Amino acid sequence: MTTAAKANTKSGSGAAIAAILAISAVASLFLFWLIYVHPAAAASGDYAFLPAMNAVFNGLSATALLIGFAFIRARRISAHRKSMITAFIFSTLFLVGYIAHHALHGDVRYPLTADFRTFYLCLLASHIFLAVVALPMVLVTFFFSLSGRIPQHRAIARWTFPIWLYVSVTGVVTFAMLRLAQG
Repeated sequence: MTTAAKANTKSGSGAAIAAILAISAVASLFLFWLIYVHPAAAASGDYAFLPAMNAVFNGLSATALLIGFAFIRARRISAHRKSMITAFIFSTLFLVGYIAHHALHGDVRYPLTADFRTFYLCLLASHIFLAVVALPMVLVTFFFSLSGRIPQHRAIARWTFPIWLYVSVTGVVTFAMLRLAQG
């Protein structure tokens, strides 16, 4: 590959990564606005299933991530790719359900007098922070894989995988803790 072709490829990557970062920032700001600024619609209990459904999607995403990790360790590239796409789909379905839940019901707070409140709030804070970090990382990791930039994909996937897995698992844990605290 010529120097000009390499520069062209790098500039194309730079533009794509800049777009991914911009989209991720806008999505994160939208979620912040939705949860903390926008008043929830007056929804009936018809959508009370959304948090449980979202926890299931997070759990399925975590499962697909672990399966994908096992596949890549076994050098089963095609199965790995399918597992990671499955994890991405489950995470996307979670995000759609999460947006719907917060648009309809607003923020649900952990009871002030419930046990483990401090632990829950610390876990939730780490979950939220790393979810914001994970979004562009997941998209960049997919970009590198789908565009055939496997060395770059491997380099960022080493960081993306544990963060994405942590976010998926803590999503389930925070849901369970909130449900238990609410009685």
